[in-house]
Amino acid sequence: MRIIGGTHKGRRITPPPRLPVRPTTDLAKESLFNILNNYLDFEDLRVLDLFAGTGSITFEFASRQAAVVDSVDVNFKCLEFIRSTAKELHLDNIRTFRADVFKFLKRPPALPYDLIFSDAPYDLAQVDTLPEIIYNQGWLKKDAWLIIEHPRSIDFTRQQYFDQQRNYGKVNFSFFRQS
Repeated sequence: MRIIGGTHKGRRITPPPRLPVRPTTDLAKESLFNILNNYLDFEDLRVLDLFAGTGSITFEFASRQAAVVDSVDVNFKCLEFIRSTAKELHLDNIRTFRADVFKFLKRPPALPYDLIFSDAPYDLAQVDTLPEIIYNQGWLKKDAWLIIEHPRSIDFTRQQYFDQQRNYGKVNFSFFRQS
């Protein structure tokens, strides 16, 4: 796994073996950030990374100088890896939260986010409820982005605020915006 942009561009990160994760491929991640580069100034962004896993997306936003990158995962070893890597790279803009994502989202946020990224396990049954939960609980600022990575079998096109979908092999990103 490598960081593809920002202050740590090109830096390789090696997660410990046997983490229960499926990291976003470098090709898909690079394509995603090429899209986002056209719309966002990363500095000052408040980002929430749900189902953070190895922190691949967390490190991309932090390396690009996002103001805050909050990473949520239920797995202690994943969060331990994110914390230790953030410390090693002096990325003080990363915070971690150990929680079940759906329980985490039930409470209202202290401050809404500019962007939320979700990379739930592909076999998770409730992934299609994420947009409704996030928007109903006020987790996003107006005109903010929600991006969900998902398998081809899930179709978000009829969901409220759906904007577009991009496919990169087995990786699919659905983009949502409330404007």
